Amino acid sequence: MIISRKIKVLECIRQGQIGGGESHLLSLVENMDRTKFDPLVLSFTDGPMIKRLQNLDVHTKVVYTEKPFDIRKWGVVKKYMQENKVDIVHAHGTRANSNVLWAARSLGIPVIYTVHGWSFHQDQNMLVKKLRVLGEKYLTSRSDINISVSASNQQSGKYQIPAFRSIVVNNGIDIHKFDPEKKYKDIRKELGIPENEVLVLFIARFTLQKQPLQLIEAFKRVQQKNPAMHLLMVGEGEQKSLAEDIIRSEKLQNKITLQPFRQDVPDILAAADIFVLPSLWEGLPIGLLEAMAMGKAVIASKVDGTAEIIAHDQNGLMIDTSNLVEELASSLFRLSKDSELRLKFSINAVETIKNRFNASKMTREIENIYSDLYNKSVTSK
Repeated sequence: MIISRKIKVLECIRQGQIGGGESHLLSLVENMDRTKFDPLVLSFTDGPMIKRLQNLDVHTKVVYTEKPFDIRKWGVVKKYMQENKVDIVHAHGTRANSNVLWAARSLGIPVIYTVHGWSFHQDQNMLVKKLRVLGEKYLTSRSDINISVSASNQQSGKYQIPAFRSIVVNNGIDIHKFDPEKKYKDIRKELGIPENEVLVLFIARFTLQKQPLQLIEAFKRVQQKNPAMHLLMVGEGEQKSLAEDIIRSEKLQNKITLQPFRQDVPDILAAADIFVLPSLWEGLPIGLLEAMAMGKAVIASKVDGTAEIIAHDQNGLMIDTSNLVEELASSLFRLSKDSELRLKFSINAVETIKNRFNASKMTREIENIYSDLYNKSVTSK
């Protein structure tokens, strides 16, 4: 069947702040073929992502809630879908899907659910995890198509939900935006970080999942052996104030710089020598992919989708979460002292992104899913 008009796709996300899922959505919309698709974006909080989308001439809507399954908002969402004659709903993440699924199903609109990371994970108590699994089982079983961002993301879903089925579409990075050959502003000068120091970078939420406090401990140990190092940590979260307390108590203010989340991520990455992501779990971490696209030597924990990106000692270093601080300190020291190894990882990292994780490839795969699903829905009516 030939599509005679643009397909209206409602992209739904839990928040307007910039995070992994939000970066994925931005890349998808930026690379979408506007001659075939008309994207709209529904977010459940405001933030800088909304302004970015508006600058791209993308219609946006904010329906404020920070709660999953917030039944008070479902009627508002349904009205918005009706008014804008939405053809397909693409929900990114659990909270987004939990607040758009009922409206879409009641209107007969097909739903695609991208699982960027499961809402259940190993550090939850048994009751919380069981409830989260039940919630995900409900959402995945009632969505027309589920997308997993990595094979391990898919497998962890099947382990908890045996009937779970999905298509794997890896996250992709805009290699024109994250291009190590471009000129970038001088972040080191802006933040007072010496040019001759090896700059270690962490860009992530300050949460238990991302292990920022363990990174500070590992950096403290390495810095004692190699003082020509500096750590830049960019992000917000519930462990940020505790991180600030540790930095003060250890008198590391001159060696660790903290920044809030920023929009100039390529500039920040350009300034760094080493990028670190010591997470306890991940779907397919976009921050890591962005760092590799910028030619950074990376260190990341051997978990989930991360293990599908990094080939240990080829395009980065992998560390074990069971011995996180010690392995992180050892890897940091090794890379800080070996500029040739950093260069090797840099070259191989850029090739990895170009060949396997670029935004254009990702977008074409998702567009094909949109077209097939739309044609099936039209034929069945």
